[in-house]
Amino acid sequence: MSTIYQYTTLAAPAQAEFKDKGSRFLAFAYPVQDESEIRQYVQTLREQHHKARHCCFAWRLGVDGNRYRANDDGEPAGSAGRPILGQIDSANITDVLVIVIRYFGGTLLGVPGLIHAYKSATAAAIEAADKICLDVCQQLWLYCDYAHLSEAMRWCRQQQAQIIQQDLQQQCCLSVRLPLAQLESGLSSLRKLRMIDVKLDN
Repeated sequence: MSTIYQYTTLAAPAQAEFKDKGSRFLAFAYPVQDESEIRQYVQTLREQHHKARHCCFAWRLGVDGNRYRANDDGEPAGSAGRPILGQIDSANITDVLVIVIRYFGGTLLGVPGLIHAYKSATAAAIEAADKICLDVCQQLWLYCDYAHLSEAMRWCRQQQAQIIQQDLQQQCCLSVRLPLAQLESGLSSLRKLRMIDVKLDN
């Protein structure tokens, strides 16, 4: 399996609406980082649309494709969550949550009609969203004496490594995110700086 160095996600939240036979499907698409953030979005929309019949959603996290969930929220099995997830995957995006709120219009749509509605609402929200391509990164911990901190900072600038956290005592510790595409060359250059120790975060 080839290494993935970049992935596409949403640059900002977006929303869209789809109507069919009186039912309204309000789709909300969000860029997300973790499941706690997802739970908060779902809870907030449930509260804001407490009169709605259904609050269906799907999400996918990570570039390996292994973390995902689809929720039908009372709709017939496979008629809501799966179509939403399918549109996320069709757009080839990740770290994304899409929630579709349904206000029932009085006419049953049947499973094919529901699949079409949830699919259409989701596709419209994703289409309305700006996309962004990001680097897949590896987290590293850099350790050095304070006297050699400037060398560590210079290495970070040269390698386009983002400093996430720092503890600048006599023994300095920097937590950094390095683009995976530069990991090999970055580690190679670090080894030449013998005054800086490195540990990869698994």
